[in-house]
Amino acid sequence: MTPDRLSTTFAALADPTRRAILARLAKGEATVGELAAPFDMSLPAVSKHLKVLENAGLISRGREAQWRPCRLEGEPLRDVAAWLEHYRRFFDESLDRLGDYLEELRSQEPEPGRKK
Repeated sequence: MTPDRLSTTFAALADPTRRAILARLAKGEATVGELAAPFDMSLPAVSKHLKVLENAGLISRGREAQWRPCRLEGEPLRDVAAWLEHYRRFFDESLDRLGDYLEELRSQEPEPGRKK
């Protein structure tokens, strides 16, 4: 049984190193060496992270002469954003209700300087 695309995307995003790699690629394509530079790990370890991102469809790798630039792919992130949208609306509505309740409580408080 293969995991669904959303689960694969979330699994890839679960690691902070992979999120940092995606943040770097949001600025433009980069080579494996450029992506590995800020991390205290071997190139093979970075390559493993890139493979996870590639399998999730979050990055693609090209081939230009002797280097293979990596680039960010947005479709899986759009899927995550669409999935989260439902929950954003839920929390917005919950916060609106909380705001209404707090306003009701404030209106029931005695004004400063007045005795109960």
